[in-house]
Amino acid sequence: MVRRVAVVGAGCSGLACIKICVDEGLEPVCFESSDDIGGMWNFRETPEPDRTNIYRSLVVNTSKEMMCFSDFPMPSDYPNFMHNSQLLQYFRLYAEHFDLLRYINFQTTVRSVLQRPDFSLSGQWEVVTINKNGQEERHIFDAILVCSGHYTHPTLPLSDFQGHETFSGRCLHSWEYKDANAFTGKRVVVVGTGNSGGDIAVEISRSAEKTFLSTRQGAWVLGRMSTNGVPLDIAVIKRINNVLFQLLPKTLVNWAAERALNNKYDHILYGLKPKHRLMERNLMINDDLPGRILQGAIVMKHNLEGFKDSRVVFEDGTVEENIDAVVFCTGYIAKFPFLPSTLSEGPYEEVTLYKRAFPPSLQPPTLAVMGLFQVKGPLMPTVEMQARWAVKVFLGQSRLPTKEKMLDAIESERRRNMQSYPCPRQAVLQVDYIPYLDFMAGEVGVRPKLLRLFLRDPVLWAKVFFGPCTPYQYRLSGPGNWSGARQAIFTQWERVSQPFRTREIPDNTSKFGLCSPLMLTFTGTVIIVVLFSKGKIVTTLEAATEMLNKSTVFLRELWFSLPQNPDM
Repeated sequence: MVRRVAVVGAGCSGLACIKICVDEGLEPVCFESSDDIGGMWNFRETPEPDRTNIYRSLVVNTSKEMMCFSDFPMPSDYPNFMHNSQLLQYFRLYAEHFDLLRYINFQTTVRSVLQRPDFSLSGQWEVVTINKNGQEERHIFDAILVCSGHYTHPTLPLSDFQGHETFSGRCLHSWEYKDANAFTGKRVVVVGTGNSGGDIAVEISRSAEKTFLSTRQGAWVLGRMSTNGVPLDIAVIKRINNVLFQLLPKTLVNWAAERALNNKYDHILYGLKPKHRLMERNLMINDDLPGRILQGAIVMKHNLEGFKDSRVVFEDGTVEENIDAVVFCTGYIAKFPFLPSTLSEGPYEEVTLYKRAFPPSLQPPTLAVMGLFQVKGPLMPTVEMQARWAVKVFLGQSRLPTKEKMLDAIESERRRNMQSYPCPRQAVLQVDYIPYLDFMAGEVGVRPKLLRLFLRDPVLWAKVFFGPCTPYQYRLSGPGNWSGARQAIFTQWERVSQPFRTREIPDNTSKFGLCSPLMLTFTGTVIIVVLFSKGKIVTTLEAATEMLNKSTVFLRELWFSLPQNPDM
């Protein structure tokens, strides 16, 4: 019988795990090596070994309504994309609201997590910790939730570049980077076009003499803003879009998305265009990079090849002289040194996980790893759902497949993802946001029942299906349901618009015009029916008119329930 659960780390994953354990009647004990909550989002002036570190100016890439915990909306006055300090404040509000701090042991490092001799029967673990006084303590737990993150061990591939020993400038990893002060008036090369590479290159370019951004394959670059200034993720991450992406040919979707993006800034002209299609890999989210390229403050370069004294050589044979520093934004290696080495059973010594959570070799399954994935969507709701699923597995209320089936699923997903991500380590980390959430929600018993919603609450159904896939959808019904979930969905656009209301301007926009997407959907349906009616246009139009009349009541009810900025 699982009762006591060890939670390793008190970042966003750890806080969610503590709260969910308490909700399920378990006894969580959290060990946090630092003196505060927040994990990687708790900015520190000096990088500390074996801990995540962020730069001072870091702003989130997912908007507040999409990234909040499912039963705790962010304050209305928070900006849609917030600075790291505000996200940390949200964690403090969350911890205070649910009284989570009393479960956390600060300045306590987990040294080892080992299976007990009777593990095959009890599923129990022995956890060895070191407290702030250097004293070693041993604990027995029924289950383990690993929430220590995977941005703690940076990859600095200096040995791959000839001449790095004689380079006269400074080489550092983005893990060490805090701000651009040290690069004022310098000539700097930034290596890597992930989100960190774009952010750091832009920031350095504002004070450096010249900034070069080196990329192996290029990147598709999107800003945080969609049409009409709406946050990009709230406009794109919708169930209707997920259905369309599955039905439409990928080539067509890629063509349309790339064309729209290139109409803003031509990726070939700007030296950004990658070898892969837009929907095949993770995108770079950056509002300023194209503008800095346009101004000449950032110069795009091919992949770094080597060093010659103060010169940097690129793969196309070009050389940049008098380089003062090279910042490597080259990622991290996921390491969990406190876990048994037997869990790192992947072909590349990575921790092998079924559905990015459970080691398939463990029986009984009383350990889960949180947050070890990459997703085109917000992290926090995904980790929260992982925790809800993991606790159900610990309690025996959700069952995993056999070891063989889990290994087959892992390998199948790896092969599929390698079509877009040739690196096996990268391929195994990828998950699709809504399908992954829905899978876990199905295991927990909280997946939105769309047909039932359509029949019982059509206005809510429309918001769930056509609107943004906000985390509140997974609190509408089932275990752990939240009475405020429906209202949170109905008021989500109010919280999106609230930060903008610093200068009120009369809105004379026609409400009927704002409802156009619904009307377009209906009109499109009529056109499709007409096209397939084989000339029976009059009969079809009569049927469509009758259908429109029957829809009037529904559309009127739907419209008057919508906020001023409807989500459809």
